[in-house]
Amino acid sequence: MQHLRQGLTVLVMAWALLGTAGPGHADEGAARTVLQTWMRLTLELVRHTPTYTPPVASRSFAYLGVTAYEVVVLDDPELQSLAGQLNGLTPIMLLEEGDPPDRALVLHTALSVVVAELFANTGPTGQRALATVTTQLRADLVADLNPGAVAADEELGRDIAAHILAWAATDGGAVIENMGFTPGHALTEGPGHWVPTSLVRLQQTPLLPNWGSNRPFAMPAGNSCPLPPPPAYSEDPASAFYAEAQEVVTVKAALTPEQAEIARFWADDAMLSMTPPGHWIAIAMQIFARDDMDVADQAEVLARLGVALADSFIGCWDAKFRHDLLRPVTYIRRVIDPGWEPLLLTPPFPEYPSGHSVQSGAAAAVLTAYFGEGFAFEDSSRTEDNLPVRSFDSFWDAAQEAGISRLYGGIHFRAAVEQGLVQGDCIGGYAVALQTRG
Repeated sequence: MQHLRQGLTVLVMAWALLGTAGPGHADEGAARTVLQTWMRLTLELVRHTPTYTPPVASRSFAYLGVTAYEVVVLDDPELQSLAGQLNGLTPIMLLEEGDPPDRALVLHTALSVVVAELFANTGPTGQRALATVTTQLRADLVADLNPGAVAADEELGRDIAAHILAWAATDGGAVIENMGFTPGHALTEGPGHWVPTSLVRLQQTPLLPNWGSNRPFAMPAGNSCPLPPPPAYSEDPASAFYAEAQEVVTVKAALTPEQAEIARFWADDAMLSMTPPGHWIAIAMQIFARDDMDVADQAEVLARLGVALADSFIGCWDAKFRHDLLRPVTYIRRVIDPGWEPLLLTPPFPEYPSGHSVQSGAAAAVLTAYFGEGFAFEDSSRTEDNLPVRSFDSFWDAAQEAGISRLYGGIHFRAAVEQGLVQGDCIGGYAVALQTRG
């Protein structure tokens, strides 16, 4: 829990920014601080909340991004609601005539309710962090506001949150049982299919085998971006499949220090990090701070990016369980080298395609469409884990590195990396196509 306590200290320091917001706290600075505070707390909660595997984390980031965006839409005539564009999201509400709401207070109220519900199973430290942020941030926001306006704005925020949560409850991913490992799930017979790679009893069935049937956000269905099959399974040394496995062995044997660092930089293991989708949210937030972006732009990026990340895990899981391919460690130990070990721990679900590649391709598609080609940035999101800052010339540069990191780590064959990026680009296109400006 040390990371969460450290994260909470950083958030408390951020509240000091509200002191510069001026009477009423209705200005841009207060709303930006609210959004950044809640997103940063969410990144910490993901690290410490049971059941928050990457697919589950991606779902929450999508709902939080959409919540923030729909609040901003209320009093920004240049923006268009995502209702009617995202699957199952009905119109929320229109403002009545009168004084405009305090955007920061509505945003804080809505996000506090949604985060509390999505992270209802977080531990005691997480619950204290939620309560502290909710109470102290509210106190700063309402200090100079009329009590009647406060009540109205908080009711508005709760109504928006209730609408989003009712929508979320019907998507198929709201309830996670047994940490996501379905008891009694039947494994597919045959040498080319996935088998458990861990001795942990819980992981003798794959993680979230039905996630691919969840309701997507922007793409029509989980199979909207299908992939060609991987190379046909074979133990023949002359086969394409054997060649892919041999490449994994060869890469591990000749791994450079930088390649090992890349593998660890992008590993983002569940319960030890902000997870892979959280890593891309953190990248976006670093850009927001660097470029001093206004809250409307931040909310739009977070909504598009969250939607793309969530859809990428639905599409990826649909493909994973259609192809149900075994992991490199299983094949290599069986066919090439019984004592072989990957650099990283193999995740408990089928191999093809690479989840890192799919979600990174989707993120790169969204961020490139918004910020442009050749948008350079630095990523310092792993410095707390004693990993150095990495620099990238573009979002696709980062996505390709995230993808190949799984080959370096011994987690994936090359086809899963390359085809995963293709699938991610396709899935990200649906988020890019959303109409946000009239």
